[in-house]
Amino acid sequence: MLKLSLPVILASKSPRRHELLNLMGLDFSVELKDVDESFPAELSPAEIAVYIAEKKASAFEGNPNAIVITADTIVAINGEILGKPSDHTEARSMLSKLSGSTHEVFTGVSINHKGKLSSFYDRTEVFCRKINHDEIEHYINNFQPFDKAGSYGIQDWFGLTVVEKIVGSYTNVMGLPTEKLYQYLLKIS
Repeated sequence: MLKLSLPVILASKSPRRHELLNLMGLDFSVELKDVDESFPAELSPAEIAVYIAEKKASAFEGNPNAIVITADTIVAINGEILGKPSDHTEARSMLSKLSGSTHEVFTGVSINHKGKLSSFYDRTEVFCRKINHDEIEHYINNFQPFDKAGSYGIQDWFGLTVVEKIVGSYTNVMGLPTEKLYQYLLKIS
């Protein structure tokens, strides 16, 4: 069991990240700060995920009495970044791109601990079967994937029926590579 010397703050409104930290057995509070999530165009998907996670963690620099965990998840396919869809049309477009193809999911994680920022990322390959228009509409209408990078959740209908296999961390696709996070937290406990 992980025993940390400082309280943990998760700087994320993601219910999936909350669930994952709970499942890890961590006691934590949630604190949010508004952060501009723009990034330089020349960054790779992994660099983007870490860059945004670090921007989020930097917003907590004045809090040396806590371990602040931030994360950002990026879905990339053929060099294109698929963020969170703004509407039904954008979600349909993203899901159509994922249909019958392989994409990558990158999650950058930053930990602000005693004024020191440490960051890492994880990468997972996701293979999707071909899906038709009716399946895409069913998914969007029933699962409202507007708060998810790439317009889908690996833990819901899409992951259960469309994702054929993954290579890498399942929790990374959910939005927080808990295996790597746990190893890091062990080092600072």
